[in-house]
Amino acid sequence: MTYDRLVCANCAAPVSQGRCPVCRANRERLQQESPFSGLNPVALVVLMVVLVAALVLVAEQTV
Repeated sequence: MTYDRLVCANCAAPVSQGRCPVCRANRERLQQESPFSGLNPVALVVLMVVLVAALVLVAEQTV
């Protein structure tokens, strides 16, 4: 899950803004869970499309 959509129960602000200590602690925890946790879903889809395109190009080169 990405933290850009989470709302803090302590201050009712987006966790990504890090307004209170609870937001900042949760933001740090979420960033450490996975290398892709900081990316939003659109960036992940774009990365996947680029990787698939690269695989197609490599496959065409070898044939």
